[in-house]
Amino acid sequence: MKQKLQELKQLLLEVDDLQMATAVLYWDQTTNMPPGGAAARGRQAATLTRLAHEKFTDPAVGKLLDALQPYADSLPYEDDDASLIRVTRRQYEKSTKIPAQLLSDFYTHSAATYQVWTKARPANDFTVVAPYLEKTIDFSRRIADCFPGYDHIADPLIDFNDEGMKAATIRAIFADLRQQLVPIVQAITAQEPADASCLHQSFDENKQLAFGQEIIKQYGYDLERGRQDKSPHPFTTKFNLGDVRITTRVKQNDLNEALFSTLHEAGHAMYEQGINRDFDGTPLGTGTSAGVHESQSRLWENLVGRSRGFWQHYYPKLQAAFPQQFNDASFDTFYQAINKVSRSLIRTDADEVTYNLHVMIRFDLELQLLEGTLAVKDLPEAWHGRYQSDLGIHAPNDSDGVLQDVHWYDGWVGGGFQGYTLGNIMSALFFDTAVQAHPDIPNQISRGQFSTLHGWLKDNIYQHGSKFTANELIQRITGGTLTIDPYIRYLRNKFGELYPL
Repeated sequence: MKQKLQELKQLLLEVDDLQMATAVLYWDQTTNMPPGGAAARGRQAATLTRLAHEKFTDPAVGKLLDALQPYADSLPYEDDDASLIRVTRRQYEKSTKIPAQLLSDFYTHSAATYQVWTKARPANDFTVVAPYLEKTIDFSRRIADCFPGYDHIADPLIDFNDEGMKAATIRAIFADLRQQLVPIVQAITAQEPADASCLHQSFDENKQLAFGQEIIKQYGYDLERGRQDKSPHPFTTKFNLGDVRITTRVKQNDLNEALFSTLHEAGHAMYEQGINRDFDGTPLGTGTSAGVHESQSRLWENLVGRSRGFWQHYYPKLQAAFPQQFNDASFDTFYQAINKVSRSLIRTDADEVTYNLHVMIRFDLELQLLEGTLAVKDLPEAWHGRYQSDLGIHAPNDSDGVLQDVHWYDGWVGGGFQGYTLGNIMSALFFDTAVQAHPDIPNQISRGQFSTLHGWLKDNIYQHGSKFTANELIQRITGGTLTIDPYIRYLRNKFGELYPL
């Protein structure tokens, strides 16, 4: 059995090598590649994706899994070997249902779509990318149809990112959350908004990057196994567990942009860096779901990085880095500015209170696109209508509307957005549980000390990689199931201090 396990691991390592080579190409495409390389880059990525898919779906992998099943059955559920066999089988059964050529064709199309989007958004020209999006939706339906028996066409696509979740489940969670959130949003936005002008001055780009990088080093992001670059849309990528990279984007007149994107992506990266190194090159060597991953980025960005205690420690350092901009701005002025609540157009710029409304709009629209109840040509109008009804605002153009997110132009449509809100819910649940175990964590944060929190997260979440599903992790950590209560309590407590609720 040990020999067969080694054979399986060797095959999985070769698959991972191909996948990580594709990740290197994508990272280069978004950070350094000249536009002229787009067509060839799409072909190269498609070739590697096809080869990885073919190798992973080879019948030899299935035979090894069948031979190893009695061995896995003899081990405890949480055993590393048993988990590897279980998770690999789950992924193998999914992957064998998707024809390699379909995936190859899709990734070729996706690479071309991304390049068109990078030009369409600044040009405010949805019509240029609309035909590509129509084709993406067709691909998305064809991929979903590889998994017959679904209740909703989005279910298989959601399951890829958040295993076990279905459209109906998420709709129920979102309905409960919306019922709780809308009154809070209405109560806050009816009041005088905070003055955030101190954040919109001229800030040197290099100083912004240096300040954010110093914080994430203290968080625990290991720059011996990571680096930060710039890209149009911030993201985290991994080439192996010893090389986990992040990107950010910088605006000279908006301190929020680079700083909080850096804190956000560092949360993703620390998750990957904290995975058991023995899992490298296997299906266990990555985060378990989009929602759990997002819980870590939002935890470090918001529950830590926008907290009062955090800035009691770091605001004097920010004043020292930008004396001209902040010497005359009080701590309370700054703290209220970074936690300003307002009805806004851009999801990635949205505050904690309104953010999930942005996600719900996108989730609903992509379900309609997949169902065929919404045509691509009508998408901009539907987008503006939802923003008007849900947030009381209307984008002046499509650049700040339907073109603002890369997701529909860099992957399939369906399953890409719900993880953001699931992550917000989980972030409060996990943070609450960590503080229950270590009540001094908030005081440590106010002293710029993060090792206890980081250590708890590593022990309870990071090290396990994808051994456990999100629901299994929640059960192991909290003894219960996913609940929105800690998240709503967190929002009410924090923003109730800033705005009378």
